[in-house]
Amino acid sequence: MLEIKSNKALEMSDLYPSTPLTRLMFKFPMLTWRLGLGPLTGKLFMLITTRGRKSGLPRHTMVEYYRKGKHKYAVSGFGEKSDWYRNIQADPNVTIQTSDGTQAAQAVRITDPDELWDAAQLFMQHDPPLTRWYFKSLGIEFDRDALAANVKRIHLLRFDVREDVTPQGQQVDLAWMWPLALVFLLLLRRTRR
Repeated sequence: MLEIKSNKALEMSDLYPSTPLTRLMFKFPMLTWRLGLGPLTGKLFMLITTRGRKSGLPRHTMVEYYRKGKHKYAVSGFGEKSDWYRNIQADPNVTIQTSDGTQAAQAVRITDPDELWDAAQLFMQHDPPLTRWYFKSLGIEFDRDALAANVKRIHLLRFDVREDVTPQGQQVDLAWMWPLALVFLLLLRRTRR
């Protein structure tokens, strides 16, 4: 259960998925992808495949993203606490999967104040409440000067499409469940008659 401390603003780190229910909520978009609903899920979420920084094995995560021109942008809401972000620090070559398909990309943390402001405005345009809350949780006002002064505390990434070899993306490995679910529902309906 999320406990809100009095006299303290709610921070992103307070929401880090530490209970089974919150972990399940964060994994739900991945499940929809694995069930074959990528074309729908991929309009809002980007599936990122990184190499594990210790194991070297493919690791998958889904994050909300926005696109501007040929670039896609995402934020690590939990900063360096996120495993996927630490994997990117070790190896920025990733595979991204969206409704556009599967692409090799390089993840670049945005440190240029002008680009950071443009990307932050993109997030504000698409989801103002969450964007304001994110910056407030960091103790940063949403203005150009404040973002420039706190660039080291903001974990906003740009994904540049490349032709390199990157980890294999997530496969649709649970689509077999749809026919099984249909047969189950038909049998259930038949037994109720």
